[in-house]
Amino acid sequence: MTIKEIAAESGYGVGTVSRVLNNNPNVSQEARDAVMAVILAHDYQPNANARHLKLQARQGISIIIKGTQNTLLSDILEHMQLLIEQAGYVCMASYIDQDDDEIALAEKISAEKKPMGIAFLGANVEGKEKRIKALGVPCLLVTVGASHLNVSNLSSISVDDEAAAEAMTEYLYKKGHRNIGVIAGNPQLSRPSLLRITGVQSAFLRHGLMLDLHRQVEFARYSLQGGYDAAVRLLQDFPEMTAIFASSDIMALGAIRALYDKGLRCPEDISVCGFDGIELSRYSHPKLTTIVQNTATIAGHGVDILLRCIEKNADSSHEVVAFGFQEGDSVRDLCFPASNGSEAGDTEPETAGSRQTAGSGMAYVEKPVLHSV
Repeated sequence: MTIKEIAAESGYGVGTVSRVLNNNPNVSQEARDAVMAVILAHDYQPNANARHLKLQARQGISIIIKGTQNTLLSDILEHMQLLIEQAGYVCMASYIDQDDDEIALAEKISAEKKPMGIAFLGANVEGKEKRIKALGVPCLLVTVGASHLNVSNLSSISVDDEAAAEAMTEYLYKKGHRNIGVIAGNPQLSRPSLLRITGVQSAFLRHGLMLDLHRQVEFARYSLQGGYDAAVRLLQDFPEMTAIFASSDIMALGAIRALYDKGLRCPEDISVCGFDGIELSRYSHPKLTTIVQNTATIAGHGVDILLRCIEKNADSSHEVVAFGFQEGDSVRDLCFPASNGSEAGDTEPETAGSRQTAGSGMAYVEKPVLHSV
């Protein structure tokens, strides 16, 4: 007996029979009972390989991760995989280099495996709106906002990168730092990088300062080596620098290594702060001061959004979750040099949601107006 024959005898479609065979919860009890009655009556034993292939084709959700050294995305992926599998779907994860075309891979996966939905972690989809729409399945952009793109099948979940970078820059300013170097991803390839640079610019302008994009900003890959090399260039081009704000913790840790290799200390000579709040940032020496992205919240809310679009044909939606703040030992307080920050407990960013309070429920509004970089 075949699945088609079970469908015909039970009075339900092939898709319903497949979901029953795979214990998918998205089946009514009435349909499940009818299908199971036919299966038991004929002692049907599905072919394991065929069942697996059908599951891959009809119940798969693909996740494409951009960047092989991005610890933040790896953590989000781990949470998403568990939630997707708990919902009864097969999770298919694919890593690509941060310079590769994620939409090209999505097109290939769609043609070969027919996933029910696709999640992009750390993707750059600017200018690729028509190609996303042509995928024909619900898509989710994770850690990158997409409300400005107006693509009907594309949802997103992210923190407010601009507000977070502005808050960290304000923190450094209150610590007495004026000569701040910035390590960022290429803003032409990464919207979060653009927004974070914009946030730094906003804080500078508020205090009557100008961010010299030629001397104070270095673009790099999101990697330890990228952060290391960028820090070396900043030391050469911006010798009066007292602090470095890196667009990721991995970049920040690479920058700290570069300082030590150049005979400098962190934070005694140059302070360093990051962005992401990865686990390693809490165990590095010195403990890193950084913006925290709550990976469990991002993954959980993101999976909820994607499943609503898949199962209920819901409209695309865009959520901005609260960021947190981790104050470590990597920033020197120039206002209290002897205490090295011990008297500066009131200098954390005052932006709402900036403290490290996981799942606080706060949300931010994305800002559509960007400063040119």
